[in-house]
Amino acid sequence: MSKLDEKVGKYIDVVRAKTGQEPDVDLLRKITRGCGPSIYNADRETIAASQPGEMETVKNNFLIRKLGLSDGPKLDGALAAVIEVYGMSDTNKYRAVIYYMLTKHFGKEDVYR
Repeated sequence: MSKLDEKVGKYIDVVRAKTGQEPDVDLLRKITRGCGPSIYNADRETIAASQPGEMETVKNNFLIRKLGLSDGPKLDGALAAVIEVYGMSDTNKYRAVIYYMLTKHFGKEDVYR
């Protein structure tokens, strides 16, 4: 099993636990691969949702640049909703899982097809 497969397996378990749904494994794999080498660095693999600067980075670099969404209150609302589902008290908010949840939230799966 490759390191990427190990990460995807871990993220599949997290998506199941956090959402109670069966993830789209192909989409999750593509998002994980798109995160690049950051998934192998413990600090960069996770998102610090309590830090406003980190959430702005997710909004600008992922939601606006990657998914092609327009800036506005709906982006902040979606970030808050996804973090609430994930659990604010959970210190390991995996970047790939948050990106997956946001992609599903906005119905932007085609970006990765």
